[in-house]
Amino acid sequence: MKIVPAILAESVQDFLLRLRQSESFTDYVQIDIMDGVFVPSRSFPAAEITGIDTPLYFEIHLMVKHPSALMSCIDNPHLKKVIFHIESDVKYLDLVSQLKKRGIEAGLAVNPETEIDEFGAIAESVGTLLFLTVAPGRYGSLFKPEVLKKIREARDIFKNKTIAADGGISIENLKLFLDTGVDYVCVGSRIFLHNNPAESYRRFTNRLVELEAGSTSLQKEGYQ
Repeated sequence: MKIVPAILAESVQDFLLRLRQSESFTDYVQIDIMDGVFVPSRSFPAAEITGIDTPLYFEIHLMVKHPSALMSCIDNPHLKKVIFHIESDVKYLDLVSQLKKRGIEAGLAVNPETEIDEFGAIAESVGTLLFLTVAPGRYGSLFKPEVLKKIREARDIFKNKTIAADGGISIENLKLFLDTGVDYVCVGSRIFLHNNPAESYRRFTNRLVELEAGSTSLQKEGYQ
């Protein structure tokens, strides 16, 4: 499991600050884009991403009502993945096809209340499933542990997909996510609202190393 810093910013200044901070401790981030319609909050203008010069590679999580229209104004050579919501107004096959032609992987984000049988068919068209464990659209939203069961079920059903989780992830509950078998978790407020984001990120990665080492020891001893 990997830790991916998630940048959520309402102003260009905050976005650039968090992006530059990230460059000191990671090589990959998630950038959240919000339109103030699909979710209550509005992020910095998405078109700003096109002109950004950064060594980081990144994915975009589109919390917007019309993801296809928004992607027409976003282009950056370091953009590797675009994650859109099943609950948005999207012709998903068209969007996935457009992204593929641009060499960008498509991913599907799933809100906490959305059930697996509502997106099973769409899942076959994307490479990543991102499960939100909070209500989307703002840092610090309340963690919804009931989503973990859905993630475990999805891990069993979609064996060839990258599975990720986003929201409410902390040092204290990191093991819960590790136990679901997700490939990566996106951490936002507990990294960027810390007075030292680099140190906070290191705390997460160090804790993950400890947990994985413990899991390996148990397996060798026959407990798992």
